[in-house]
Amino acid sequence: MTFSIAAVCPRTQAYGCAMATSSMAAGARATFVALEGGVVLSQARSDPRLGELGMTRLRAGDDARTVLTAMIAASPHAAWRQLAVLDLRGGMAANTGKQCTDAKGECFGGGVIAVGNGLANERVVGAMIEGFTAVADRELPDRLIAALASGLAAGGETYPLRSSALKVARPGVPLLPIDLRVDFSETPIDELRRLWVLWAPMSEGYVQRCIDPANSPAASSIEGHA
Repeated sequence: MTFSIAAVCPRTQAYGCAMATSSMAAGARATFVALEGGVVLSQARSDPRLGELGMTRLRAGDDARTVLTAMIAASPHAAWRQLAVLDLRGGMAANTGKQCTDAKGECFGGGVIAVGNGLANERVVGAMIEGFTAVADRELPDRLIAALASGLAAGGETYPLRSSALKVARPGVPLLPIDLRVDFSETPIDELRRLWVLWAPMSEGYVQRCIDPANSPAASSIEGHA
């Protein structure tokens, strides 16, 4: 019972995903970003092994449809899974198993895909796309969080939300600069937004500390700008 969104920014070419759910600590087992490959969502009775498989196939150069087919073939319980893949060539694919909890669905836009199951109603998935599109002038992390907020405003899940996650990669950066998770909260989307506001001015400094430590700022200097 989860609603998620994956997208590529046409302006910056950043790519990533965000999700919210009533389950605790779901971000680590349902959202996957393959560096220089794309995005995989593996939710609804989630199996993180499928996410790992999807990332491996994306890194090998497979397109979204091929990756999705491989994930379905690798799972004897595919009817219980909701899977989505976005590659960096603009390909998108999704599959919602028959055993996934209603309401459920998939919605595609320009460079963006939203999926959900166990939802309060069928409007939630489309609302995420609308929320993402409505803030096209903002950076990708802000747009992904806005999409989650729109999904919640449209009804969200049938159960109260408890966790959320945001993962975003950038071309040419050899690590994931944005990887934030709320594992348990009464208001996980609001908490995710709060963490992103704190992390946004720090992220570049920590990337530099990884790839160029001799010329990077001290942690105290980075965090002092939060």
